[in-house]
Parts: sequence; structure tokens; C-alpha cells
Amino acid sequence: MAARILLVRHGQTEWSLSGRHTGRTDIPLTDEGRRTAALLGERLAGAPWNGLREVEVRTSPLRRAADTCELAGFSGAKEWDALLEWHYGDYEGLKPAEIQALRPGWLIWRDGAPGGESPGEVAARADEVVAWARSAHHDVLVFAHGHVLRMLGARWLGLPPSFGAALRLEPASLSVLGWAYGQPAIERWNDTGHLG
Repeated sequence: MAARILLVRHGQTEWSLSGRHTGRTDIPLTDEGRRTAALLGERLAGAPWNGLREVEVRTSPLRRAADTCELAGFSGAKEWDALLEWHYGDYEGLKPAEIQALRPGWLIWRDGAPGGESPGEVAARADEVVAWARSAHHDVLVFAHGHVLRMLGARWLGLPPSFGAALRLEPASLSVLGWAYGQPAIERWNDTGHLG
């Protein structure tokens, strides 16, 4: 069977809770974020995942993703800059309403971030992750951030970067990108069943 890629969005931070765009600012997990990361680990330890013993794990180097990875029981994961969150540039730390006041009609999936990354630049990083996952002999597991994981979903399916706008992700969620009839498919998306 062809390898799948399992995606985990990091647990809650103060900025994700308040809706601030958190790109490269290294915000730690809240107590709730740490709790839900541990719950995710318990879920992955049980059936049908059974601890994912043969999975290769990579994480964004940012603390919120790396700590989620560690708390979920995957210590020693390789850090990879390709999994960094979208660089929001001038919009780092702003809430959507604040950005709309500055630039009405703005959509990151179309317009990118001034002083940061364009959709094409983030798509190129996502394509690198997709190529790595598809070349793997076993399933792979990545811990990263909302926007870059949504871009991964779009690019896994061979769709344009703008499709990522339609793929919502909650903190500490689990998603699985796999195959159906030999074609890339979404097996599971934004699954938070472990959070009760």
C-alpha cells in the first residue's frame, strides 16, 4: 500500500485562542494545548493506530508544534523548516478583522502576506513535503500549523493553493491524506474525536 501522511495541528496557544495570525512568532502552548496534545498521544497509542511504530515523524521547529509532538509521545522527531507556518510578514499577530480594516477583501490564499510569503511560496514548501511523503516506504506523521497543513491538503490532492481556504483545522486535530482507487484522497480531516 502507498504511504499516507498523517497531519497534526499543534495544540492551542494564546494567539490561536484569540484568533491572531501566528506565523513565525514562537508562542508556547497553553495548559489546554498541552492537555489536548497528550490526549492526541493517547489516541494514537491505541487502535487502530497502535502507536504508529513504523512511522517516520517530522515537526516544525517552532515550539508549539515541537512540544505537541513531544507531548503526543513522539520524541526525537526531525525538525524541518518546510513545515514552518506561513510567514505572515506585516500581518503577524493581527486578527482577521484588523487585517480587513487595513485591506478590505484581503484573502491570504489569494493575496499572500506583505513582507511575508505568497501562496506560491507556501505551496512550494508543501510540495516538498508531499514529495517526501510519497517517496516513503511507511506512513509519515507531521506536526505543524493550521495554514501550512491546509496547503498540504490542497497540494496532496493536486489542487491550487486557493483550495486550502476550504479546509479548516482546529488545534490538536488529526487528519490523514491517503489514496482512493490509486488517486490522492482525504481519508480523515480535522478529526478532534480524542478531545471529547
